[in-house]
Amino acid sequence: MPNHAIEVENLTKKFGDFIAVDHVSFSVKEGEIFGFLGANGAGKSTTIRMLCAILESTSGTARVGGFDINREPDKVKENIGYMSQRFSLYEDLTVDENINFYGRIYGLTAEQIEERKKWVLDIANLKGRQKSITGTLPGGWKQRLALGCAVLHQPKIVFLDEPTSGVDPVMRRRFWELINDLSSQGVTVLVTTHFLEEAEYCNNIMLINAGKIIAIGSPKELKHNYITTPILEVQCSNVIEAMTLVEKEPWSIETSVFGTHLHVTVPDETLARKEIQRILTEKGISFKNIDRITPSLEDVFIYLLDQEAKKAA
Repeated sequence: MPNHAIEVENLTKKFGDFIAVDHVSFSVKEGEIFGFLGANGAGKSTTIRMLCAILESTSGTARVGGFDINREPDKVKENIGYMSQRFSLYEDLTVDENINFYGRIYGLTAEQIEERKKWVLDIANLKGRQKSITGTLPGGWKQRLALGCAVLHQPKIVFLDEPTSGVDPVMRRRFWELINDLSSQGVTVLVTTHFLEEAEYCNNIMLINAGKIIAIGSPKELKHNYITTPILEVQCSNVIEAMTLVEKEPWSIETSVFGTHLHVTVPDETLARKEIQRILTEKGISFKNIDRITPSLEDVFIYLLDQEAKKAA
């Protein structure tokens, strides 16, 4: 059996009458990249702050690196790295000053800081820019520097809360290369993200809505377990009007817009193809292709949120 770096049991956080996190239980294996997904206000950041021993739970508990988050918060903080969704460095300090500051916070010696600084400057692509004011750096460089500072003390568990928010796609990909490098070295990474395509890089994913877990599993498992009917992708001229027309049909289980394409979940692929062509043609909406596609995590997420909304109705 694999060892677990994080073990969570019935973790709950209330703010007055509001339940932000509602009896959440899950575990994360050592060296795993674990994705934590949900809309704004779903409870992701509150959960992470409890796991980092920044916020005390109302009930339930968790062990992070073998330490209880409520009884041993200082031990938890000593053994983790944390990068918040807001830029976590001091923008009026230089790159060098930020690294030195965090090194001292983590209790590293001057020699250790200098040794680790070489690695941080390398992964952040900031060699020769040590004297640059951090606030003047491009967003992607800032985030890589922030990650470097978060793991300066070489923790075995790292929490990344929306680490690629506001970063362009190229830099996001490079940032995930760093996350994969950490995982390959045995570091456990728990990461939240709004970019569902990024979640494909995770070993396992947990989806949370209104403080409750609604699904958990690998990307492949989530697609296989929750999307069991065909999904057709329709490329057409007026995707919003097309969605309005198609979603009214009894054979349309779920419809959603993806850029300039329409995704339609249907029980009968052959019937749906004919009906979509008929409806679009009658309404004068031109279309190029109607293709069956492999469901994405976004398809899964939209489907699950729709199911939750139907339960609440």
